[in-house]
Amino acid sequence: MKPRIGWTAKLQKKLSPKDAHYSGGLVAGAKILEFFGDAATQLCLKETAGKNEGLFRAYKEVEFLKPVYAGDTVEVSARIIRIGNTSRTMKFVAYKKVESKKVLVCQAEGTVVVCIDSA
Repeated sequence: MKPRIGWTAKLQKKLSPKDAHYSGGLVAGAKILEFFGDAATQLCLKETAGKNEGLFRAYKEVEFLKPVYAGDTVEVSARIIRIGNTSRTMKFVAYKKVESKKVLVCQAEGTVVVCIDSA
């Protein structure tokens, strides 16, 4: 399957009390980055028909915009924006629901390396 710019992966996770790292139930931003990695893995597995998860190389930029807490439901999306020989640059966004609205809590851009079997 040939990768396409614009491919997306989405996931939704409810943060548990075990995810809280700080007082008041505050969850560390690293948890959102973990979810971004999970979404990137979904895209790599789609491209390689389930054979390769890829390896995160680097984030170009990460912005934590709002705090997240235990009990929040976070929706994460990853989208391929550039394709190299073995690299895929992706844009990531994370939202939490506040009442009936989605609030942007984090956005990032990062690069994943996928080992493509040439056979």
